[in-house]
Amino acid sequence: MSSPRPKVPSDRIFRRVLAFFLLVFAVLGLVVTMALRNLGRAQAASEWVNHTHAVRAEAADILSSLNAAEAALRTFLVTDDPRDQADYRVAFSDLAEHVDVAKALTRSAPDQYQQITQLEDLVAKRADLAREIIRVRQKGSPAELQSLLASDAGGVAVHEIARRVERFRAEQADLLNERDRISFLQAHTTRWTVLAGLVLDLLLLAGAAWLIRDDLRARQQAGDALREANEQLEARVQARTAELTAANQSLKAGALEDRWARQALEHQLRYNQLIIDSIAELAIVVTRMLNVSRINPAVERLTGWEAADMVDRPLGNFVELVAGPGAADPLARALKDGHDLQHQPATIADKSGRRHPLELSFFPLRDGNKVVGGVVTLRTRPPVV
Repeated sequence: MSSPRPKVPSDRIFRRVLAFFLLVFAVLGLVVTMALRNLGRAQAASEWVNHTHAVRAEAADILSSLNAAEAALRTFLVTDDPRDQADYRVAFSDLAEHVDVAKALTRSAPDQYQQITQLEDLVAKRADLAREIIRVRQKGSPAELQSLLASDAGGVAVHEIARRVERFRAEQADLLNERDRISFLQAHTTRWTVLAGLVLDLLLLAGAAWLIRDDLRARQQAGDALREANEQLEARVQARTAELTAANQSLKAGALEDRWARQALEHQLRYNQLIIDSIAELAIVVTRMLNVSRINPAVERLTGWEAADMVDRPLGNFVELVAGPGAADPLARALKDGHDLQHQPATIADKSGRRHPLELSFFPLRDGNKVVGGVVTLRTRPPVV
C-alpha cells in the first residue's frame, strides 16, 4: 500500500500571486489615470492663466491708451499743432483697438464681458466729448470751448474709467491667486498619489516575492517528502512482490482445483439438462415466484410453445390445477411449505388455446434449507367423459 503524497497548494499560490500582480496593475492604472487627469487640468489652468494675464494686460492698455489720448488732446488744444492732432487721433484709435481686443478675450465670460462693455460705453462717451471739443476748437468759439472744458475740469469720466479698470484687474488678480492655490493643491495631491501608489506597488511586489519564495520552499519540502515516500514504497513493493510470488504458487494449485470443480459442475449441469430433455413427461422448472425458468422438449411438442415464449412468464398462464370453487392454490401452498405434490388433475393450454388434461406432480428444489423453486411434471391422461 503506497503512502499518501504531500500536497502542494500550487494552484492557490498561483492565484494569490496573480491577484497581487492584478492589484499592482490596478494601482498603476489608477495612478496613471489621476496623473493624466491632473496633467490635463494643469494644462487647462495654464491656458486659463495665460488668458487671464492677457485680459489684465488689455485692461491696463485701455487705461494707458486713455491717459495718452487725454494728454495728446490737451497738448493739441494748447499748441494747435497738426502733429499733436495726429497723436491724439492715434491714441484714441489704440484705445478703441484695446477695447475691442478686451471684448474678444472676455466673450466666453459673461460677467467680464459686461464689465468691458461698460468700459466701452464710458470710453465712447469720452471719445465723443473729445470730438466735440475739437469741433468747437476748430469752429473758433472760445466761450463754448471754455464751457466744455469746465464741464470736464476734474476728469471725472477718466477717473471713473480708471477706477473700473483697476477693480477689473483686481478681480482678475484674485482669480489668479485662487487658481494658483487650486493648482498647488492639485500638484500636491498628484505628488502624494504617485508616492502612495509607488509605495503600495512596492509592498505588493514584496508580498508576491514572499509568496513565490514560500511556494518554492514548499515545493522543495514536497519533493524531499516524495523522494522519501518513493524509497519506502519501493521497499514495500519488493516485500509485497515476494509475498505475491509465494501466494501465486499457492493460487496456481487452488486455481487448478477450482477449474476441475467447475468442469465437474458444468458436466453435472449438462447431464441434468440431458436428463430433463430425455424425459417423455412434460417437465417445467419454476422459480420461487412460480415463474417458468426452463422447459423440456416434451412441453414444446405438446403445446407448440417455444421456450422463449414461456420462460419468465407465470406458470398459471399455461397450467391450471383442477380444484373446487374458492379453493386455495395447492401448488403455491406446496412451494411455500416445501413439500411434494403428486397426481393432481390439471390442464395445460397449447398455442392454439386448446387445453389438454394432465396429471401434475410437483417437487421442490432446495438450496440448503431454503426452497428456491421446483420442478413440475405433467403426465397426459385420458380426458374425463
